Amino acid sequence: MQLFADLHIHSCFSIASSRDMLPDALLASCRRKGIGILGSGDALHEGWRQLWQERLVDDPGVLVVPTTEVEDKKRVHHLIILDSFACCRDLQVELSPHAKNLHRTGRPHVRLSGEEIARSVHALGGLIGPAHAFTPWTSLYASFDSPGAWYGEEPIDFLELGLSADSSYGAAIPELTGIPFLSNSDAHSPDPTRLGREFTGISLREPTPEGVIAAIREGAIFLNAGFFPEEGKYNRTACSRCFRQFTPAEAEAARWKCPDDGGRIVKGVADRASELSTGHPTDRPPYLHIIPLGEIIRTVLGTSSPSTKSCRRLYDRFIETYGDEIRVLTRVPVHDLALVDERVALAIEAFRSSRVTLVPGGGGRYGSFSFF
Repeated sequence: MQLFADLHIHSCFSIASSRDMLPDALLASCRRKGIGILGSGDALHEGWRQLWQERLVDDPGVLVVPTTEVEDKKRVHHLIILDSFACCRDLQVELSPHAKNLHRTGRPHVRLSGEEIARSVHALGGLIGPAHAFTPWTSLYASFDSPGAWYGEEPIDFLELGLSADSSYGAAIPELTGIPFLSNSDAHSPDPTRLGREFTGISLREPTPEGVIAAIREGAIFLNAGFFPEEGKYNRTACSRCFRQFTPAEAEAARWKCPDDGGRIVKGVADRASELSTGHPTDRPPYLHIIPLGEIIRTVLGTSSPSTKSCRRLYDRFIETYGDEIRVLTRVPVHDLALVDERVALAIEAFRSSRVTLVPGGGGRYGSFSFF
């Protein structure tokens, strides 16, 4: 069985998350998106676990896998995958002496090292890996040059690429040979431009949380999908104030301080990954560069947001006609899409053929794209 998975989201209990991040809204969005496996997010929060357990009793629907993200004492973020909410409760008890905000927020700060947290996760049969591993803030490679430098004797079970990277960014890093790459949305809103904006294709023997964990352990990934890396906020080295972009040599010469406005120059994911890539690229599952359907429609219609009424109406027509967004973006023939809207069909044909003009992001500002 092959399903698309988004294993990193947040809940209404996380900082800067929408109040609409509730089980019913998330499951409905998954069905419209085409996501068959959803990480619960924030599973160390007792109230959030309870909401999921109540919702899943009579209507399993989309396969929900208990997941959470934690920040450690060095501000490195980790994605954790467990096979039951009971295990999440056990991990909560284990970590509670080291986390003051464990009961208040969905993404807690834990005063332990990556190795200590990983040891607790592995003792419960779970998986752990660095979240958005290449970003210049709160990530493994923002602080360390290798997984072993922070996870010590505990192995990582996967690596999450993040919005500013695709598989090619990690393929030539020797320490990552044999480590599965996951693509996830890190969504704080159930809106389809956020949920499932990046996803992973996983081959399962059985559609259960245990089956998902086994598949990741075995590296049974058949696809990664997500943004063109240039669309990410931190893809290029750039000033965090004015967003002027620099080469690494220029940034070094300026001592990482923007000569225009004195802002901090932030090293981009592309340059950081290049520094770490000292081996030969290894074979990886195909990476499918996609753009959320809502963003394509917004661009074609020339509106300010995919949430405008005209964008919503057109989005709904595509979903009602063809079932889900991933199918629209990847499988429905262009001539069929044109029966709903020819302009959007041509735009989808353009990105399928990589005929997209990209303006890279950096310094905290998203990149942009155009089709024609």
